[in-house]
Amino acid sequence: MFVENVLSEVKGKAALVVMDQTGSVTLQQLLPLSSPKQVGEVLLELDAESGSGFKAVSCDRCGGHVVESALRQMSRWNETQKDPRATTEEEEEEESSELLEAQVLSLSQAVRDNIADFIRHVHGSHVVRTLLHVLGGCLGPPRTDARPGGKDRRCAPPLTDFEIPTSFWYELKSLTETLMENINLSVTDAVASAVFQTMLTVCHRKRPKLCKQLLKRTMEYLTGLSSAPGVSPLLVFLKDQASSHLIETIIQLSHKPLLRDLYNNHLKGHLVDLALHPIANFPVQRLTAASASYKLFPRLFDELVQGVEAILAAGHMGVIVQLAESCAESGEKQDDIMQCLLRAFHCAEPGSRHVSCLPLFMSLLTYEVYYHSETAEGSIQKEVPLTSICYHGSRLVQALAKFKERSLLLSSLRTLSPADLLTLASDPAGSHVLQALITTSSDKGRGKILKRLEGQLVQMACSRLGSRVLEAAWNSASVSQRQSIAQELAPCESQLRSDQFARHVWAKFALSHFVHRRAHWQEIQTGESKKRKLFSDILE
Repeated sequence: MFVENVLSEVKGKAALVVMDQTGSVTLQQLLPLSSPKQVGEVLLELDAESGSGFKAVSCDRCGGHVVESALRQMSRWNETQKDPRATTEEEEEEESSELLEAQVLSLSQAVRDNIADFIRHVHGSHVVRTLLHVLGGCLGPPRTDARPGGKDRRCAPPLTDFEIPTSFWYELKSLTETLMENINLSVTDAVASAVFQTMLTVCHRKRPKLCKQLLKRTMEYLTGLSSAPGVSPLLVFLKDQASSHLIETIIQLSHKPLLRDLYNNHLKGHLVDLALHPIANFPVQRLTAASASYKLFPRLFDELVQGVEAILAAGHMGVIVQLAESCAESGEKQDDIMQCLLRAFHCAEPGSRHVSCLPLFMSLLTYEVYYHSETAEGSIQKEVPLTSICYHGSRLVQALAKFKERSLLLSSLRTLSPADLLTLASDPAGSHVLQALITTSSDKGRGKILKRLEGQLVQMACSRLGSRVLEAAWNSASVSQRQSIAQELAPCESQLRSDQFARHVWAKFALSHFVHRRAHWQEIQTGESKKRKLFSDILE
């Protein structure tokens, strides 16, 4: 009733309300609570009032958000159709959802008629991107003022699929065709480029055949533009802020023949130069990731590995990390990259320096810098406390931990003092390294690491990050290893139960049982161990 009353008040002045900041925010909150018919009526009024086919409203900083919110309600268009017991009132509601469908198609027509104005406009382009998602039948989370945290910023937002009317299937094809006629804007305009990226992403998910055609046509356009004789135009676009993002998306969505053509005809012999460029190094990372499962990867690796030291010096660690991750995924060139990294960090020769590799990789410092050694000849290794663990160093070691041969890393880990291991476990970046090395080790290797941690487990349990590492070690540990952990923790009951992090460890490890009902605890742990082995055999 409240929604109906508010929307009745808006009638006759919808355009004025949606282009007002307060009115826009209010309608954005109300539309998800409205019926499809009510949303359709709002859009119908906006179209009639603006007199320019939604353009004025969609390209307004407040109005654009309302149009997006209205489009998103299309995911509810067939809710009543799913219920076989629909009443007469619900059947009328079902018919009224056709009004919303018609208005979405009308908006799409308006976009096609003014395509250049929409996709170049900072607010209008977001309406087009939401429209592409709705016509494709998939939606991400709504845009909000809140910025995502560090972890969420790196990954694409999850999409939810929904059924679409048949008319949308044809309309998406028409809209993509109109966009392809304006492909030149994707190169020159960063805002328009984002629209083309959305178009490719949606089609890849919902219309794979159409996506293949669009990828092929986009690449033909980009490679067909004039450039210096003998130089591929892609080398210019890869270094441009707007078009490099589009090429990244193309690489991520491409099938094998397109990737092979991209490397053989355009990028071969130029990868190191591109990896050293502040913008072009990101598409190189995407290409390295995309080629990991193809025979193309070894050739790409052989070219990039020549410039590892230069890439490190340029600070483009993402390229090195991705190279290591692709080696782990493909199972190829793992020894080569390990030897290359040992040389790059100056710990390959003499062989006694191999055991220093872990702190060097994690801190991204060469042997001389880390150990404050004057020359590369110095063979005396000083005890240096573990410091300056960095994000990319952590990512690099996590990738190396997935290699078939991890003996160098594990030997280096065993040379760290118990205090260094505690520092590693309590560090935001280092804790992931220790967790990866513990969980990927054999029972024997894990036992050796846990032996080194003796005396530090209580402090680990009381640490926000250390407690997570301890839980991961527990989950992968054998019964005898769990018993050793429990024996060290049990005497500190009052300290552990009063700590905000350690109390969870106490509960998850069932240490009260361990103290008071040891035989029962042993029986439970043995049962869990058997279950874990059974499921691991099935999964393998």
